[in-house]
Amino acid sequence: MIDLNLSGKRAVVTGASLGIGAAIVKMLAEHGAQVEFCARSADAVDALTTDNNITGHTADMGNQKSTEDFIQRVLDSGPVDILINNVGASPSRNFLYMSDDDWRDLHELNLLSAVRCTRAFLPGMREKKSGRVVMISSSAGKYPNAALVDYGTTKAAMISMSKSLARKYGRDGVLINSVLPGLIHTAMWERAAGEIAEASNSTTEQVIANNGKGVPVGRYGTSEEVAALVVFLCSEAASYINGTAIEVDGGQGGHI
Repeated sequence: MIDLNLSGKRAVVTGASLGIGAAIVKMLAEHGAQVEFCARSADAVDALTTDNNITGHTADMGNQKSTEDFIQRVLDSGPVDILINNVGASPSRNFLYMSDDDWRDLHELNLLSAVRCTRAFLPGMREKKSGRVVMISSSAGKYPNAALVDYGTTKAAMISMSKSLARKYGRDGVLINSVLPGLIHTAMWERAAGEIAEASNSTTEQVIANNGKGVPVGRYGTSEEVAALVVFLCSEAASYINGTAIEVDGGQGGHI
């Protein structure tokens, strides 16, 4: 029998106001984990904190002080067994018009938040000889997109970091993997489809349906389909999976 039970495990999810992050929080809790998460919006925190297994914190992971305060609040309650580095933004912009501050700000949010959280929670996992770290990267980290140049760069760095750390800490019982979502029906893709619809005199629903045709399964994925893989990677069923970068893209990736 596949064991997906996470009872007795303490999990942390960053950037879980909605979409994939919120789905991960809910599914980890449904499988027995005690989950702590953060979001910038207090309203988003309140909306997701609907279960005794879920605790929310308001934090801006693009700000070093706010990130460190969140980490300390979590550590004050005890060691962490599972870390999901999910927080991130994906602005679409032209490389030639991006400033150094644009690059710094996105790396601060997407990459350095993952560095800081992993660095803080990893020692406790090593001490217990057990732990899971999952980087929520992106297919853009493997298949670069000119419109998402800085986003793809941060996501590629997360994959590289996870592979490096997996090689170093696997013997300590800490398994570290990356998940690469493709076209997932989230608010981000909803906004992107809306912009295309406005420019092409169509509807958001039509754009989403048309884009989905380019995926071998014929549709966008759901946040829950990404969360299901994350739960699996955090469970004992995935006890020999380490250093991988797994795509959740409906077969869109064309590499061998």
